[in-house]
Amino acid sequence: MAYLLNIETATKNCSVSLAKDGKTIALKELNDGGYSHAEKLHEFIKAVIDEAKISLSDLNAIAVSKGPGSYTGLRIGVSAAKGLCFALNIPLISINTLQSLAQSIPTDKGYVIPLLDARRMEVYSAVYKQNNNVRSVQAEIIDETSFNEYLSKDTVYFLGDGAEKCKNSILHKNANFIDNKFPSANEMSALSYIKYKKNDIEDVAYFEPFYLKDFVVTTAKKRFN
Repeated sequence: MAYLLNIETATKNCSVSLAKDGKTIALKELNDGGYSHAEKLHEFIKAVIDEAKISLSDLNAIAVSKGPGSYTGLRIGVSAAKGLCFALNIPLISINTLQSLAQSIPTDKGYVIPLLDARRMEVYSAVYKQNNNVRSVQAEIIDETSFNEYLSKDTVYFLGDGAEKCKNSILHKNANFIDNKFPSANEMSALSYIKYKKNDIEDVAYFEPFYLKDFVVTTAKKRFN
C-alpha cells in the first residue's frame, strides 16, 4: 500500500490530491481566475491529509507537476514538494503537466492535444493518442495551419487554458474544443503511482521545473522576434 501526495501548480488551478495505490482518495483544488498557490497550497495539503485520516509521516512519496507552465506557479509547487521530501526523507516524482492534462479526457479515438497558454498567440502543447505520446512538448505560435498534420488524419480534441485562443484560428472540421479543462492533481494520481512502482524518481537536491522558455516561431510571425 502506498500513499502519494500530488501537487499541481503549473496553471491558475491550485490542486492537491492524495492517492492510495494510484487512486485519488482526497482532492482539494481552486481555480478562481488568479494565482492563489502561495496562500492555498499548504492549506490544501493539510486538508487532504486530514480528510484521509493519515499523517504526513504515512506518505511514501511526493509527486509534483513539473511543467511547462507558469514560472511562479511551478516554483511554488516544486519548492513545497522538495521541502516535504527533505523533511520526510521520501522520494520526489515529477509528472509532465501536459500529460496529466491529456488524461482528463481519456478516449480511444482521435488525437488529444493539451494546450497551455503562454503569451499572445503562443501555447505549450503536446500530442497524444490513446494515452501514448505522439509528439513531444513544444512551444509554438498558433495560426490557421497549426496541427494540420493531425487534423487531416482524425478527430482532434483540444483542451486546456490555451485552447480558447485557438478557436478563431483553427477552423478545421475535425477540431473539437473541450472547455473548462485545467491540469489537476486528480489525473496525477495514476501517473505518479506508475512512476513510483518503477522507482522513477528525481534527485531532490537538483531537480528543477521544466519551464520550456525557448519558443518555436513560425515564418509568418518572424516580425515579432
